[in-house]
Amino acid sequence: MPDTPAFRDPRLTEQRNPRTERIDVASSLEIVDLLNAEDRSVPQAVGQQREALARAIDLVVEAFQAGGRLVYVGAGTSGRLGVLDAAECPPTFGTPPELVVGVIAGGFPALVKSAEGAEDDVNAGMAAMDTAAVTSRDVVVGIAASGTTPYVRAALSRAQTIGARTLIVSCSPPPKLLVETCDVAIVPVVGPEALTGSTRMKAGTATKLVLNTISTGAMIRMGRAYGNLMVDLMALSAKLVDRGERIVMEACGVSRERARAAIDAADRSVKLAIVMVRAGVDRDEARRRLDAAGGLVRNAVGDPPPVSPAP
Repeated sequence: MPDTPAFRDPRLTEQRNPRTERIDVASSLEIVDLLNAEDRSVPQAVGQQREALARAIDLVVEAFQAGGRLVYVGAGTSGRLGVLDAAECPPTFGTPPELVVGVIAGGFPALVKSAEGAEDDVNAGMAAMDTAAVTSRDVVVGIAASGTTPYVRAALSRAQTIGARTLIVSCSPPPKLLVETCDVAIVPVVGPEALTGSTRMKAGTATKLVLNTISTGAMIRMGRAYGNLMVDLMALSAKLVDRGERIVMEACGVSRERARAAIDAADRSVKLAIVMVRAGVDRDEARRRLDAAGGLVRNAVGDPPPVSPAP
């Protein structure tokens, strides 16, 4: 018998999960079922943060409108997820790569090789905000599964000193001071992991959903969607060429050939092509109409067609 009482870490992400305490003697199918059962709780936990997520989107939209950026900062899995979300914005929404930025403890090498000690370097966390040239117009989102990562807390503190708006994304209630100093705290409580402390699992999934919601919501608010069509993509690869043509076909009710010709005439811009076809105007006039509509295709040419029923 142990001489001292069992220690219970206050961080939910570090506690043992009683539902999976015998996972090491489970069959492969039983392991799948156990992990799937845990994963099913994640969307509900994220949904319970709906109001905080909406506030986060509003802050990011305000930053974009003021010429600011969205800056993610994290260590380990959290940092990689921030970099991933940032990297996916240009091909999805046609944004310049500097609009959404991912900062990870340990720098570029940490993306492909673990650099666990980097998360404890508070000086590096503060310096990272200066290296990223954070300004008071930016929104900085600190991502820390347990809410206690020193690198992230230092980065947020430095960003606040600069005057940036700050958010904390955590899957365990963060320290009170961190919550009080950040503009928004998004805390989807997913509970203990199936493997104790392995926050690449439920916490990682919850974080991915949170970041998806923030960036996608802000981009939609900024006019980078027409209905539910992502019209700001640039048709620069075979997959995106095909997708862009299908979007123009869907939005304008035209053939693939006409959609392709419109995209070519619009310098590969799907959004401009839609306005050109729907309004029957040339590229320059389409651009003027879009600018006057604040970049919103709906305001420039009216409502998109309804979704066609499935065959």
